[in-house]
Amino acid sequence: MSVQITSKDKMVTRRNGDGFNVIPEGTGNDELDKAIKIAGYSYDQKQDIFYSTIDPWQRDIGYCRLYDELAAPFGMIIDCEPIYFEYLEKEWMIVFWKGQYDLVTGAEIGLYTRAVDLNILGFSGAYYDCVSNTDLLEMSYTLKKNGNRLFSREGKHWWLTGFKLGEFSNPSELTMDINITLPNVRMRDAFVSGLWNAGYPLDEFNRNGNTISFTFSNPHTPPPLTRKPTTDRIIQSKNQFLCEKFQEITGSSNTIQDKVKALEKQSPELYHMLIRTGKSKQSYETFSGWLTRNKNK
Repeated sequence: MSVQITSKDKMVTRRNGDGFNVIPEGTGNDELDKAIKIAGYSYDQKQDIFYSTIDPWQRDIGYCRLYDELAAPFGMIIDCEPIYFEYLEKEWMIVFWKGQYDLVTGAEIGLYTRAVDLNILGFSGAYYDCVSNTDLLEMSYTLKKNGNRLFSREGKHWWLTGFKLGEFSNPSELTMDINITLPNVRMRDAFVSGLWNAGYPLDEFNRNGNTISFTFSNPHTPPPLTRKPTTDRIIQSKNQFLCEKFQEITGSSNTIQDKVKALEKQSPELYHMLIRTGKSKQSYETFSGWLTRNKNK
């Protein structure tokens, strides 16, 4: 067993075999900390962002395109960019996301391998498993809004995320400066082929050894069918209202502890939105059980 203290995210990571456990620095609000933990996230006080831990419950539900199709109806207006490639007789997918997740601006990188094909709820497509700890990749990105840095994330991970509470953004305002290090030349070249097939010309990414660097700005791949200009505007109007209300209430607060206290006192509805964060787990577990039954048919 080894113990590593990572000052960047102010967390302690204990590694025992293939298992990882992250002990985060809390927000100072026990009720919110519990909800965040249930939701599979931790809090980075230095950057004032929430981020996913290495082994959250979301790791058990994998990925399918249906998730992105459901994002907009659930209040999340986000760009997504799936990159597909083959390596060691597996079909891999690395996905990039950025945009507005209801009350937060955020970005994600996810790493998956194809498992089975699905035909459910009128959806036909592949279902992907999250990779195991043996297939984690060194990844990093800086999320910028109109050219200004919002936050950065880095680590050996399968799902590298960051979410800034109360920040409102349109996806078109956001860019991700991404670096991904592949374990060898063969996998690097397979990933480069995936970028090329997705529509990235050679002058849009750089190679430095086995590390590929590029900027995710405007998606090269088709958006989810649920992303429509009219409904995007309606949903974003609601998201902007929530963020402006959050900023109005917490503008004079310097710490997450003070912000939570201000919300609890002045806007119980926004406070309870934060506390209800973990409840999405129940919905996903119900969906995951139904999905598992159908994908095994």
